[in-house]
Amino acid sequence: MSKIETQLKETIKAILKDRYDQDVEDVMIEIPKDSNNGDYATNIAMRLTKVLKNNPRIIAQEICEELNKRLDIIDRVEIAGPGFINFWIKKTELANVINTVIDQGDRYGHNESGKGQSILVEYVSANPTGILHLGHARGAAWGDSVCRLLKASGYDCLREYYINDAGNQIDMLGLSVQARYRELFGLDFKLPEDGYHGQDIINIAVQIKEEYGDKWLNEDPEKTIQFFKDEGKRLEMKRIEDDLKFYRCDFDSWISEKKLVDEGRIDAVMEKMIAKGLTYSEDGAIWFKSTAYGDDKDRVLKKSNGFYTYLTPDIANHIYKFERGYKKLVDIWGADHHGYIARMKAAIEAMGYPKDSLEVDIVQMVRLVENGEEIKMSKRTGNAVTIRELCEDIGVDAARYFFLSKALDTHMDFDLNLARAKTNENPVYYAQYAYARISIILRQADEVSKLDTYDLLVSDKETELLKYINEFPSVVADSALTRSPNKVCNYIQKLAQYFHSFYGAYKINDPDNPAMTKQRLALVMATKITLKNALDFLGVEAPEKM
Repeated sequence: MSKIETQLKETIKAILKDRYDQDVEDVMIEIPKDSNNGDYATNIAMRLTKVLKNNPRIIAQEICEELNKRLDIIDRVEIAGPGFINFWIKKTELANVINTVIDQGDRYGHNESGKGQSILVEYVSANPTGILHLGHARGAAWGDSVCRLLKASGYDCLREYYINDAGNQIDMLGLSVQARYRELFGLDFKLPEDGYHGQDIINIAVQIKEEYGDKWLNEDPEKTIQFFKDEGKRLEMKRIEDDLKFYRCDFDSWISEKKLVDEGRIDAVMEKMIAKGLTYSEDGAIWFKSTAYGDDKDRVLKKSNGFYTYLTPDIANHIYKFERGYKKLVDIWGADHHGYIARMKAAIEAMGYPKDSLEVDIVQMVRLVENGEEIKMSKRTGNAVTIRELCEDIGVDAARYFFLSKALDTHMDFDLNLARAKTNENPVYYAQYAYARISIILRQADEVSKLDTYDLLVSDKETELLKYINEFPSVVADSALTRSPNKVCNYIQKLAQYFHSFYGAYKINDPDNPAMTKQRLALVMATKITLKNALDFLGVEAPEKM
């Protein structure tokens, strides 16, 4: 929360303790929608009426009397309606945020609300068997932005990608690449029925031919298929990493399923579950008693053919996260994994960890829309539209901003026409245009610096802008806590709106009024820093020119 909100909240808490012997942690301070109702407001008097057995307006009056004695940042305080307390803050106090923003620069908005809390966020984690598409794009932008917000809020946050590089899908990848490789030499080839037929497989085969020639036509069959599995996986992962970097998504950790297998972690988890009595055998398979922990049915861990199901290495993966010291885990999964949540939580609880230590955010479906019609396939390849193809069309900024502007658990229509538009209806253009306009103002001005006082910034539009800049650290903290980057998008739109309104109403660089010019230019600089930092939390650039 902002410094002013903190002062109001802490002072009210002290008053409640001193006057009524009430320990109240949750004192709500809000910005009224109508500035005629003050700069800030609280409903605390109405919330205490049952506890104190008194009329809320009388309680409000007693709180106001104490506030006027204890807090000199208040210009005036009034009681409204059934017992709301409305505060007007001294204009000079609101304007003090300007120097705070200028001093902190790129760090403005950073806070310590998550200090001492460790959290591991796993997202994307697409199989290394194909190109990242739109569903991955939404989850990738969301996970990356969530981690930016968490780190800015003091959390010990690890960004992790889990690579499903063991099992049948990798066998099919190797056979698919080998078939395409043989095809390039005009030889008989057979694509596996459950294999991969995309253009990326052909491209990998071409790369292998260019590097190795016909070497892999006559090698030992076992050695050959292992090569195609390894090389196919390596090149698919390289493409995924390149596409994610292009999309401005970085990871701190890449965890390989194959590594978990090689280190014996999956076998170890299986043995521990058996030893703890969490399993039973039936029809030659080993089952997890997941219904005992809230799942709707028991789950197979090991099939009758001796192979593990997908669930077993996933359990090992999550246990490994706990073993590395992370007490809270967040997974961002596609909508098709919704039914997987209960069984994973059941496994975590069964293995002795708190059930709620895992939280799963589900990425709902995206419809790509152009000229009012849904686009299901890429015009270029006839397959699903990829991250790179989308970004090459509308730009990385628009792609990320649009995906982040809607809550993750809502279905989304992605309007390509709007994303391409260079108008104020396009939210990312509107925000970036505000930043570019600010940059022009500051380039045309003389030196902009901090001032000892900002006593001239007293108009409604200046006050609204100052209050909103003051709110930024609390918006960042709340967006991190709730893992909601869309709240930052909402903040950006309103900040840009307040700035455009301020810019349209007043002459900022006025040679006839140098004192006012200096104060307004400092306000513009604070707005620029805040807007840039907000865009950065979304992974969106702040252009100096447009």
